[in-house]
Amino acid sequence: MAERRGGQIRPTQATRVFTHVLHRRYAAYTVGVLCFIVLMALLERMGWPRTWIGGTFLIGTVAVYAAIGLMSRTTDESEYYVAGRRVPAIYNGMATAADWMSAASFIGTAGVLYLQGFAGLAYILGWTGGYCLVALLLAPYLRRVGYFTVPEFLGARYGGVLPRIVGVAAAVLVSFVYVVVQIYGVGLITSHLTGFSFEIGIFVGLGGVLVCSFLGGMRAVTWTQVAQYIVLILAYLTPVFWLSMNQTGSPFPLFSYGQQLQQVGLREQALLHDPRELQVRNQLQVRADDARRKLADVPQAMIDDAETMAAQVRALQAAEAPLARIQQAERKLATRPHTIDEARVVYQREMDQSALRALPLAGMPPQAQPYPDSGAAKADQAPGAARRNFLALVLCLMLGTAAMPHVLTRYYTTPSVTETRKSVAWSLFFIALLYMAAPALAAMVKYEVFTNLIGTPFDQLPGWIRRWSKLDPSLVSVEDINGDGLLQLAELRLAGDVIVLAAPEIGGLPLVVTYLVAAGGLAAALSTADGLLLTISNALSHDLYFGFVNPRAPAMRRVMLSKFLVLVIALLAAFIASMRFADILQFVTAAFSLAAAGFFPALVLGIFWRRANRSGATLGMLSGLGVCLYYMITTHPRLRDLFGIGMPIDQARWWDVDPAAAGVFGVPVGAAVMFVASLLTPGPGPAELAMVDRLRDPGRESD
Repeated sequence: MAERRGGQIRPTQATRVFTHVLHRRYAAYTVGVLCFIVLMALLERMGWPRTWIGGTFLIGTVAVYAAIGLMSRTTDESEYYVAGRRVPAIYNGMATAADWMSAASFIGTAGVLYLQGFAGLAYILGWTGGYCLVALLLAPYLRRVGYFTVPEFLGARYGGVLPRIVGVAAAVLVSFVYVVVQIYGVGLITSHLTGFSFEIGIFVGLGGVLVCSFLGGMRAVTWTQVAQYIVLILAYLTPVFWLSMNQTGSPFPLFSYGQQLQQVGLREQALLHDPRELQVRNQLQVRADDARRKLADVPQAMIDDAETMAAQVRALQAAEAPLARIQQAERKLATRPHTIDEARVVYQREMDQSALRALPLAGMPPQAQPYPDSGAAKADQAPGAARRNFLALVLCLMLGTAAMPHVLTRYYTTPSVTETRKSVAWSLFFIALLYMAAPALAAMVKYEVFTNLIGTPFDQLPGWIRRWSKLDPSLVSVEDINGDGLLQLAELRLAGDVIVLAAPEIGGLPLVVTYLVAAGGLAAALSTADGLLLTISNALSHDLYFGFVNPRAPAMRRVMLSKFLVLVIALLAAFIASMRFADILQFVTAAFSLAAAGFFPALVLGIFWRRANRSGATLGMLSGLGVCLYYMITTHPRLRDLFGIGMPIDQARWWDVDPAAAGVFGVPVGAAVMFVASLLTPGPGPAELAMVDRLRDPGRESD
């Protein structure tokens, strides 16, 4: 697809023709998407029910992705694994951006900025900074040697069996944690679009994932991801610009949202001293103290609760209260915890949630305050811990981005090293479009909530609160704690995972914008899930099966095995996602810490240090992953419960670093072990040294 003239790579006539065809096709597709949005807006004005509009958005977008997947089906090895290595830089940049814009980026980034304020910028700085490392340290060199997967490169660079096997294990672990999060996002968005239950939404959306990655591998995923990026960026930017026009009169939110930050700051000061807000906070603190008392004697607390609930039911029946209130009290009595372990979990959750909401601003730090040491998740930390966690998180996200297997695989699909460098630049541009808009969206949504929602009578609350609370009360819920009939900030539970999806309704935008945003979130989750599923299945089929079990397996058998594994892994991930864990960003951050600890030292030292050898790489990857996993298990509340960790959490945490940033310990340990072990063991052999020479050969522009 490219030829060398005068020492430079120049595109052939076939490459230029292929690129022009792509320009025409995706220009027509973009026009079609805009026409579809206009049509849905007209149907909304004509009175179409919201379920019809939501279902049409779901069916229409997934049908287009499925059609692209069907047209791109292949059994050719090169096409299936690396899209034939003929994806132009600009389109690979769009596909990489879509692959990158996961449910965490699309749904979670503005949400964490809403809940954590300044601290949420760590995600934007870390993720974008990581692509600078990709461009400088990894992507061009990996493309130069022209393999299919990251574990395959590790096996070739270091020789032997162990580096490749450890690479397979690390790639599967990292990608599986990440893909579970994407499928959770698929279920959340699909249920929002259709009204289906969360579990059904997962498996409906899963069909959209499989129809792309199952049939055509990287070829189908690439061209689908380009289409998905167009949808998701339109969906994300539309409410940002619309809210900016409504609130500031400016069509340039990046330059005007600063005044909304000032308004939010003024409103925060008013809420800190609002008498009703203080009353609710005091009552929440009473609840937290009561739950703490119950934890001291759980069996007696269970008896007392049962008697109290039964008395409430009898009192309501005697007073001939409305049937709905009686049924609610009876349901509460019937669903109370019946074992000591269940009760302890309920009381602990009640204590934690009430204590958090009893803090100023319902536990949220001031939006513009740098490194807040109070507020959500910071109240029990030592001074300076917020700054340490901010910097540790930025570092983990940067190194994890640079080492994420499904990201690096995307740069194997370009025609040459030159195109790979251009592709990274395009990736940064397309990613920055969304990340630069996220802080503005968070500030404008918080302005709407603080100004227009707080203080609203309960009988006049907007319909989106009821719909989301019905879907999942852990995402959105309200309760009139002080009985004044008005919504206070501490009486509102608004999880970060719904900030973007609910932003159009919070801002009073048309229904079509709400479903456009949901379709964009679905595109983001589907695109990343496709890339991750391929990474796992290719590691198992190409690196494990073909590399060790059956090296003589024909290409067709390897491709078919990869397709079967895509199906199995997707179903397993869907089952785990159906367990309804929350907080998308926490799980995603864990995946980045694991990727940084497992891959970054081995990849970078393997490229730039000739003395790095098999023993050093193997021990370095294992020690980095081991330290990272140990810290997560001993400090993350859920993992501590799962593994029965009895050590006090304040003793388990090192320098008060959050478990999500465990990679800040794993990376230096892995690098140090790799360095020392490489020096203490025999150096790399001639084949490995020849590989280093190939990596550093600037004249090797294509493979």
